[in-house]
Amino acid sequence: MLSPIELVKQAKSVIKECNHQDLCQAIDNRSLVIDVREPDEYTQGYIAHAINAPRGLIEFAIFDHPRIKPAMQENPADTPIYLYCKSGGRSALAAESLQKLGFNNVFSLSGGIQAWESAGFKINTEDSYHY
Repeated sequence: MLSPIELVKQAKSVIKECNHQDLCQAIDNRSLVIDVREPDEYTQGYIAHAINAPRGLIEFAIFDHPRIKPAMQENPADTPIYLYCKSGGRSALAAESLQKLGFNNVFSLSGGIQAWESAGFKINTEDSYHY
């Protein structure tokens, strides 16, 4: 039996992680940024332009969320998707799940929003929208 930490480690071995600069560039390019934390966590503060779709719903939200669906490219499998959570575990699991669904350009923010804030980047607390 695997522990949750081992499961995250296993997911991180098959996904791509990004750093803060990568995410800033993705935001500048209007890439799809998804916060996979729970709605109450999201409303406490989130990264600019992020859409909330909790980890437990990501496989469904990726296809029918009213803000995710329009952000998909003509070929959804090639849409760059940047995920984050509190520390990087849930977003790694979500990235692995989206890869299994056939998405090719999925990235998980290394260290999550905690590392983002520790690096001095701001978070938003208004205009939130969650699934």
